[in-house]
Amino acid sequence: MWEQIRSNRRRAVFIVTTMGVLLVAIGMAVAAVFTGDPGAIVVGGVGALVLWLIMWMVTLSQGDDIMLRMAGARQIEHKDHPTLFNIVDEMSIAAALPNRPRVFVVDDPSPNAFATGRDPKKASVAVTTGLLRILDRDELQGVVAHEIGHIKNRDVALITTAGIMVGSIVLLAEIGLRAMWYTGGGMRRSRTSSDKGGGQAVMMIVAIVLLILAPILAQLIYFALSRRREYLADASGAMFTRYPEGLASALEKLSGTTTALADTSRVTAPMYIVRPLKQGERMSATSRFATHPPIAERVRILRTMAGGADFRAYDAAYQGVKGRSIVGVHTLDETKGVALRDNEKDLSTNRERARAASDAYLTASGYGVRRCTNCGASVKIPPSLAERVQACPRCKGDLAPAAQ
Repeated sequence: MWEQIRSNRRRAVFIVTTMGVLLVAIGMAVAAVFTGDPGAIVVGGVGALVLWLIMWMVTLSQGDDIMLRMAGARQIEHKDHPTLFNIVDEMSIAAALPNRPRVFVVDDPSPNAFATGRDPKKASVAVTTGLLRILDRDELQGVVAHEIGHIKNRDVALITTAGIMVGSIVLLAEIGLRAMWYTGGGMRRSRTSSDKGGGQAVMMIVAIVLLILAPILAQLIYFALSRRREYLADASGAMFTRYPEGLASALEKLSGTTTALADTSRVTAPMYIVRPLKQGERMSATSRFATHPPIAERVRILRTMAGGADFRAYDAAYQGVKGRSIVGVHTLDETKGVALRDNEKDLSTNRERARAASDAYLTASGYGVRRCTNCGASVKIPPSLAERVQACPRCKGDLAPAAQ
């Protein structure tokens, strides 16, 4: 997928430049709202340019950590959830990544997942506890492979850069609009200046239009990045697992959820494998400006892959559904056949998966998970009570030592 990687690098340059221009325009508009003075507007633009440079450097150094904190993710170790860790290891090897991504769990009942990072050498995969509860091993492998596909294709660097830039633009625009709403800003001063009132009024109108339209334009650019890369990550995921049905089945389960995701930020929304739901929403058909392509189309493409699990098989299925190609010509020419495999039997129950997901998150949060030697209950003990709780709350039996 070197064509996709090269395309993402070009897009990254375009995004950083475009977002920088929008950020400078917002800075000038904010200065106009506060002062109405042309000299101060130049200072506002320079200040926004400095902020743009700072945000770019922050993005390069720790943009992935910012995204993970926004989502409320906690890093886990192999002992916390061996199945998830083993799957991430398997898919990292299949994708020939230089390093295994860090593994995170988000305590949220809504099933979803995302990947973030600067490059394949420093990346992370995060899944919600809701996802771990409802998916069997093949389905979970399909979701993880999809996210590993984003890392392999360098989508994560692109979307992290765009997300941080969009967040800065939205924040500055919100400051400017609130200043205008609550104080009247430069508009009030423009009315008291008889010699420059007309020019200031025009300047204020332009500033207000910028404050309203710039965040919308930035958001549309951000959303436009998401849809094509989701299809290509599906193609990569199908090839890494050699079992497209796993991802297709997982997407079907995710499309049936009605549980809202706690992280409803417009900045992080395009990172997730499916569109995060807000309270009262349903996973209905998406619009042309949606962050993700329709799930029904993605499932149909995966299920019509015939004769293999490689890019050529996915592109043929995509053409059958959409009527056009999506995988680059050179990638297709270099594609080697990848045979489909049979499904793997997973005998774990939903209750067992739910317990494993909850235990993994609590352990990552510092809780001690100890089993009662008498009734077998799993007792989650917060760090502050680790020394005080020595007996099972249910039967008063002894608790086994915490696993190391």
